[in-house]
Amino acid sequence: MATKRKVFTNEFKREAVRLLEQGRKPGADIARELGIKRNQLYKWKDQMEKRGEEAFPGRGRRAAPDAELARLRRENERLKEENDILKKAARYFARVSE
Repeated sequence: MATKRKVFTNEFKREAVRLLEQGRKPGADIARELGIKRNQLYKWKDQMEKRGEEAFPGRGRRAAPDAELARLRRENERLKEENDILKKAARYFARVSE
């Protein structure tokens, strides 16, 4: 059975980060009270630090350039693996034919 991902509003994320930055409670306590994972809270904080007001631009999907970059990186890794396999096969058959 597939579970549905929780969707949080920008305001919710910003408020969670504000609570974390106030430092009155540990991040684990804040996350528990808000019903989120602690590492998610820290990811939101990092996004706020890196992007400021441009953090959390959409509904959880990557921006087009980010998505394209991620796709190209995955493809690059796959091609590297295929290339390594072909190199190993070539060395193997070179030894067998001698």
